Amino acid sequence: MVFTAPSDLSGGLYFLNGKRTTVEATETFDVIEPRIGKVVAKCPKATAEIVDEYVKVASAAQPGWGETTALDRGKILHKVADLIRGGWKNATARCDIASSADTFDFFGGIATAVLQGDSLELPGGPSQRIAYTRREPYGVIGCIGAWNYPFQTCVWKVAPALAAGNSVVYKPSPFAPASPVLLGEILTAAGVPEGVYNVIQGEQEAGIALCEHQLVAKMSFTGSVASGEAVQRQAATKNVKPVTLELGGKSELIIFDDSNVKSAVAAAMLANFLNQGQVCTNATRVFVQRGILASFTEAIVQEANEKLKVGDPLLEDTRVGANINEGHLQRIMGYVESAKQEGGVVLRGGVRVHPEGVEGGAYFEPAIITGLTDEAKAVREEIFGAVMLILPFDTEEENSGHGRENCVDTLRAHTQTKAIYVNVQDTTEHCF
Repeated sequence: MVFTAPSDLSGGLYFLNGKRTTVEATETFDVIEPRIGKVVAKCPKATAEIVDEYVKVASAAQPGWGETTALDRGKILHKVADLIRGGWKNATARCDIASSADTFDFFGGIATAVLQGDSLELPGGPSQRIAYTRREPYGVIGCIGAWNYPFQTCVWKVAPALAAGNSVVYKPSPFAPASPVLLGEILTAAGVPEGVYNVIQGEQEAGIALCEHQLVAKMSFTGSVASGEAVQRQAATKNVKPVTLELGGKSELIIFDDSNVKSAVAAAMLANFLNQGQVCTNATRVFVQRGILASFTEAIVQEANEKLKVGDPLLEDTRVGANINEGHLQRIMGYVESAKQEGGVVLRGGVRVHPEGVEGGAYFEPAIITGLTDEAKAVREEIFGAVMLILPFDTEEENSGHGRENCVDTLRAHTQTKAIYVNVQDTTEHCF
């Protein structure tokens, strides 16, 4: 199998019947390349009528794909994984792409096992009464993706949906519209039939139309809490459909004074500065027990100064690339300013920078801030940027609700928990 990615966006940013395409629409949105901060294309916004067309194509294609055996679908997903793996310039991108390929391999591998039904003997014996279950595809899955991991988010939704025999209509964020179309071309090259995977573009109108469409049997959404609430409401407007939501949060990292400082620094680097801090599990609140506070603070500032090179994301030695756009950069800097006004001390970063060759991008020097209380705006609200807040505490009892006992309670209530990372190794390393 050979797949070559297109060199530009001239073929369009929609995907229908196995091909990259475009549509006719009166309204468009600007497609901005974050690396340089420039408009590289204008993309039509899907109307409700366009959404309807794409959903009907997916609905027509789904029965044939669903009748394919799980084994044969799995073989195609393994081919997708093979095509995804390849030469990517940036270290973080290589990690993300490898993870995406692994996702297709994983769901392609487990499909035959997890999609089997069960048979149960009932009173009277198997010769008289038996009950059985079947695992059947939903049909058309509507997906709305986020901009911070545009390729991975798409993969995480699409791989399991396809493995189970569903078809997909995917709407990416208008801030990052290109990656899902590229995935569509990879899927076609691997043998996914036409119409099984489709991509629409747009903003609120397109999202609402997808959520409310009666042929869409299930919705999957990644984004903000407010938008997730809206998706849940809209998905019950015309027919009640199940919804999977992956929403934002305000995570924390807890460092007790018996921790190894080097490992604590590595964990804090990973928890705050990966992907420019644009991560929904970003642990901006770093609670540090006072006995280790001074040594940790000195070490983390030194490590950040040495390792966090901001620059062109296409360069191999860059560790911090551009934020998604100008508006988001200003939002992050607004939190830094509010922290200063509420008594915070910026130990490093917190300012805009203009790396050589990509001066127009929304680049930000990662910040480390101390001196705030739990009442500060930056402590309470999700920043979604490279801003670390060091918050001291004296005793585990004082830090009740954040400490070890809370971790145990959270594990017990895992159905309401997004992710918990527990360090079970003697050392921790980071990738910067």
